Amino acid sequence: QVQLVESGGGLVQAGDSLRLSCAASGLTFSNYIMGWFRQAPGKEREFVAQISLNGGSTYYADSVKGRFTISRNNAKNTVYLQMNSLKPEDTAVYYCAAATPRAAISGNYDYWGQGTQVTVSS
Repeated sequence: QVQLVESGGGLVQAGDSLRLSCAASGLTFSNYIMGWFRQAPGKEREFVAQISLNGGSTYYADSVKGRFTISRNNAKNTVYLQMNSLKPEDTAVYYCAAATPRAAISGNYDYWGQGTQVTVSS
């Protein structure tokens, strides 16, 4: 059974940093493209960042580019999201997701975590 478990969320002030982690099990982690998404109250889920199988390529939403960094450790089956210079508009539930390369071409993700809440106060 595939499990993606996020951790590291919390309540912070604007300008602070947080690092989210997502531990994967039940799959061959290095075979999956990993992504972070978020959903704010009353809004649709949106893409945040994506990282390739070996970590060599990363992609970011314009809204987080330059502030967030996605990384992965295939030996630990874990993907990270370092979030710096946080803004109130970053407040959301953050989800990690895993996609095979074929699914990723279509923008589809195969597995999702339960999410972790990030709240940024002004």
